[in-house]
Amino acid sequence: MSETAVKRRRSRGGRQARDGSPGQNPHLERPYIKRNIPTYDLLGDEALEQIEATADRIMAEIGIEFRDDPETVEMFRMAGGEVTQLDPTRWNIKFAPGMIREILKTAPAVFTQHARNLANNVEIGGDNVVFAPSYGSPFVMDLDKGRRYGTLEDFQNFVKLGQMSPWLHHSGGTVCEPTDIPVNKRHLDMVYAHMRYSDRAFLGSVTAPERAADSVEMCRILFGTDFVDQNCVIMGNFNTTSPLVIDGITSKGIREYAKAGQGSIHLPFLLGGAVSPLTLAGSAAQCLAESMVSCAITQLERPGSPAVLASFISSMSLRSGSPTFGTAEPALGSLVFGQLARRLNMPLRCAGNFSTSKLPDAQAMQQSMMSMMSAVQCGANYLLHSAGFLDGLLSMSYEKFMLDLDLCGALHAYYDGVQVNEDTLGFDALAEKGPGEHLFSTAHTMRHYKTAYYDSALDDNQPWETWDEQGEVDMATRANLRWKAQLAAYEAPGMDPVKDAELKDFVARKKASMEDAWY
Repeated sequence: MSETAVKRRRSRGGRQARDGSPGQNPHLERPYIKRNIPTYDLLGDEALEQIEATADRIMAEIGIEFRDDPETVEMFRMAGGEVTQLDPTRWNIKFAPGMIREILKTAPAVFTQHARNLANNVEIGGDNVVFAPSYGSPFVMDLDKGRRYGTLEDFQNFVKLGQMSPWLHHSGGTVCEPTDIPVNKRHLDMVYAHMRYSDRAFLGSVTAPERAADSVEMCRILFGTDFVDQNCVIMGNFNTTSPLVIDGITSKGIREYAKAGQGSIHLPFLLGGAVSPLTLAGSAAQCLAESMVSCAITQLERPGSPAVLASFISSMSLRSGSPTFGTAEPALGSLVFGQLARRLNMPLRCAGNFSTSKLPDAQAMQQSMMSMMSAVQCGANYLLHSAGFLDGLLSMSYEKFMLDLDLCGALHAYYDGVQVNEDTLGFDALAEKGPGEHLFSTAHTMRHYKTAYYDSALDDNQPWETWDEQGEVDMATRANLRWKAQLAAYEAPGMDPVKDAELKDFVARKKASMEDAWY
């Protein structure tokens, strides 16, 4: 194909050019959740104002340190930041109270991330909720092979399992590290896997600015250059270096996504007592300052580009110094941060199905429920780590993935809330047969029996005797059987073969242009 023809195809874009399917996903229950329950406001206005004032003091009196990125420093200088050069590659920038909030006014409160199958587009912000799988684990585990380093096959398996689920809305990003692929090349395989084995929205690479650029360029091939310029089709998940540092790899990567009009998530990873105050109010103030400044980079680069405020407030074991996940205090932190995000009128990412358990056991699900419900109640819009998180994020578990998916399914029903109308009040169910009669065969029961309750794919609600006769199978074993069955039933969504060939060619050329790097 000639270079001119390739450019013409890439410019046209459109669903037919990137999607060989009929525009439906037979597995997806709904493209995203529309919240029908209220958020929980933990703090009053006075307390929230104190946290915001402390965040302003952090930005104005202590400042944020930037490293290895003079272009971002100059952007903040031109916007009014007070810049002090610390050495040739480090700058401290202080921001007058209100400056960063003013910059963030151009960030959209709600935005659409487009999938290659437009039926799977997600709305992020407002009353919308998007579940995405866990992110970043170097290890994977299952009941058969135990804990081991992740491979590209594992990565592809988790993308496929996500695509098969009716309860995940987003394909995620680095669902596990494919450690059998060189560090400088694995981003190409990961982005391609999301594009080929799923037709849902996904995250791109953030580990180097050039890898962020590759991720966007692959989207231009898949979606069309003009479409990408006008629409969000990919996001990057960026971490600040707490406390109060944004390094050049992060800031340059943020600008790569923003200049292309693409989305980004801005997450301080705060470990109380180590890189943030032990107290929740102090951690919330620091998290707000770091995330706001990181988000502001996007608006200086390209006003209106999507940015997601984020919170990852974590506790630690003060006896050992080890991080702890799924505990009560960070759950309260999520509730506070939900209020802060609403006051800024920005989309929020926080919490997920967190656990430090080493097995898909009772500890895993107890901690996950504590953390996940905080995200539900605080009003989070994008829930990364919704499935698979185990071992303090060091391991991606096949069985935990399936257990978490089942919980996500139940949460769809929880988010729907309670409808009250003539039909749901059920007077006719009681009136049809009168006192003392069962309702199994009433017209009301027959109308609702398929949809009244969430039907778990994993729970065992049989009598003890039946369970005993069937082998006393526990839930982790049922999850093990289910992920295997789901992979066996997987079929790849359709894709335009021309687009697929262009993507493979881009990956091959990029890989051939550099030597393997393993660190």
